[in-house]
Amino acid sequence: MKRMSLAAGVAAAASAIALAVPAQADDWDYPFNTQLHAYGIYGPQDYNAWLAKISCERITRGVDHDPYKSATFIQKNLPLGTSEGQAFQFLGAAINQYCPDQVGFIQQAGAH
Repeated sequence: MKRMSLAAGVAAAASAIALAVPAQADDWDYPFNTQLHAYGIYGPQDYNAWLAKISCERITRGVDHDPYKSATFIQKNLPLGTSEGQAFQFLGAAINQYCPDQVGFIQQAGAH
């Protein structure tokens, strides 16, 4: 009896794994990643898009009160060696692609 329930559990787990579909980036994400490559920022397209969308959400919700906090968040979540300048480039591209209504947010960086 124990063998049957173990076999059923293994079969169910195998089915779940077989049916799982890996996350894929949208076509909407491709131009964003192309822009990042121009800045020397690489990585998985779906991860970069996710980070950009999270950054926009953080701005919208007021988690990051200024562009420097957003750039710090981004820099910490990109590969080691990513410069502050690249983090700001990422932020600018993210705002341009995913939350263009927040363009004034990034412009605050130039005011300081």
